[in-house]
Amino acid sequence: MPTTEELLAIIDLQVEVAELGLDLSGVMDLVVRRVLDLAHAEGAAIELAEEAVMVYRAVAGRALTQLGLRVDVARSLSGLCIATGTSLVCEDSETDTRVDQAACRRVGLRSMIVVPLMHHGRCVGVLKALSSRPQAFTQEQLTLLSLLSRVVGTAMYWATRYGESDLFHRATHDALTGLANRALFMDRLRAALAARQRQGGAVVLVLLDMDGLKQINDRHGHAAGDAALMELGARLRQITRASDTVARLGGDEFAIVLPQARGEDDGASWSQRLAQALAPPLHLAGLSLPLSASWGCAVCPPEGGSIEALMALADQRMYAAKRARKSPGMDAAEGGLYI
Repeated sequence: MPTTEELLAIIDLQVEVAELGLDLSGVMDLVVRRVLDLAHAEGAAIELAEEAVMVYRAVAGRALTQLGLRVDVARSLSGLCIATGTSLVCEDSETDTRVDQAACRRVGLRSMIVVPLMHHGRCVGVLKALSSRPQAFTQEQLTLLSLLSRVVGTAMYWATRYGESDLFHRATHDALTGLANRALFMDRLRAALAARQRQGGAVVLVLLDMDGLKQINDRHGHAAGDAALMELGARLRQITRASDTVARLGGDEFAIVLPQARGEDDGASWSQRLAQALAPPLHLAGLSLPLSASWGCAVCPPEGGSIEALMALADQRMYAAKRARKSPGMDAAEGGLYI
């Protein structure tokens, strides 16, 4: 049985989950982070079943690079957990015929626990703990993960009580702005790069930080800050196509994926459109709040074919733009670097 300390930690987690309310993606992120300590795991993930694949929708620790990854249901222990609705333990991936050994080797995985996530009486996903060591988990840790899975299942119920179709929307979208969240952003970026390899063309990635959010919160309150974040998201949607993905990654961080980008979507042209979209202030309850941001663009090809390379380059350019914005004499609209 779990210790008193572990049970108290789960009670504390339930309080935090209640404070997050209907933010299902926030709940899932919180739970996988807690799994690392409670289960003494090196990595943790929540995978949701979407048609014939399992999609990594929340990750922590060793699994961080797997966010948005899609795994064949028929070839994974997670898929077997979904099919049977029972908790499963892999003591050693090198000898367990139920797992995809090649995939386990790629991520350095030797043992894992997977427990089902139940929603409206149906198994819709799994909570997973990972280790690079064989036989890393005990029966006690399996019990703990089962308790945590109930926390997620309860959050799923309350977040989607108005309709089962809300489940994946709540798991993949930001509760405040309605934009895609980090998990869906990574999923769409992976898909865009894979499609580019098959079909050619280009993919533009934009990373963006809203400037001045703390000052708005401090001077006018968090309601004004939330309104500014929602307005920024709305303006980003206005200058993108339906096929593009606009995401809020968290806090004041946003991102955009432009798959199959056309000539007018190169970094320079897109940056000009963004600067024009942010130029008008937000008028709110008699206030005139400036919307300011710093951003960086990366294009595939020729600037990198991997997610890691594009993210690193766009992030580097975004922070260069942020530093330049603070330099005397720079115009407030010149927020992006793209070369």
